Amino acid sequence: MTDQSHSLQLDGDSGARPFDRLHDLLLSVEDVEDFLQQLVEIAVDVMDADVSAGVTLIRDGHATTAASSDAASARWDEIQYRYENGPCLTTTRTGEPILIEDLSLEDRFGEYRSHAMASGLRSALSLPLDGGHHAVGALNLYSDRPRTFGRAEQEVARRFAGEASRALKLVLRLTQHAEVNAQLEKALESRTIIDQAMGIIMGQNRCSADEAFAILRNASQHRNIKLRAVATEIVDAVSRKGRL
Repeated sequence: MTDQSHSLQLDGDSGARPFDRLHDLLLSVEDVEDFLQQLVEIAVDVMDADVSAGVTLIRDGHATTAASSDAASARWDEIQYRYENGPCLTTTRTGEPILIEDLSLEDRFGEYRSHAMASGLRSALSLPLDGGHHAVGALNLYSDRPRTFGRAEQEVARRFAGEASRALKLVLRLTQHAEVNAQLEKALESRTIIDQAMGIIMGQNRCSADEAFAILRNASQHRNIKLRAVATEIVDAVSRKGRL
């Protein structure tokens, strides 16, 4: 994984370009799942602001979060799936970017608006991701503050999403069709395992989803193993207890 300790500038001579970071990722990534997870982490760095990021993929006509930078982005994605409305779903359906400057002033998105506001969302930006024949989706950027995505931030996000789409196409093209399908399914299954582990942590520690995600991530980083592996250990341990 490349160094993400500084913000990423998109101008030619001012720091690493996003494609350089994505190129490094392509050289080191193990599978599609790793690529998507590291992609959202780079997206957060790129924006140089307090944002959350997620990737929504459309598989067999259904939208699913394949990667998220934190529990908040996963939560805001799931609210859209529940009500079948929201910025990222609109982007996947139309192929057009969707900007929410201040959710409290919005008259779009029906029930999604009130429930997303209640969970802390204030502004959002969704941009299309095109993986070719294998996957179509959106890069979702969220903030708990209004007007986070001004003109400069929108331009940065737009250019990064374009580079990300090209990188995603290459990742999928370099993998055989059957392997792509298997890896995408694996990414979606991992999301389920992570959600299950978060639920267990929340129950055991009486903490929030954000705190549970942070516990998982810290364990992953401390032990230098994948987030999915930590989550699987937790779920398996609880399952074994239940069989005793």
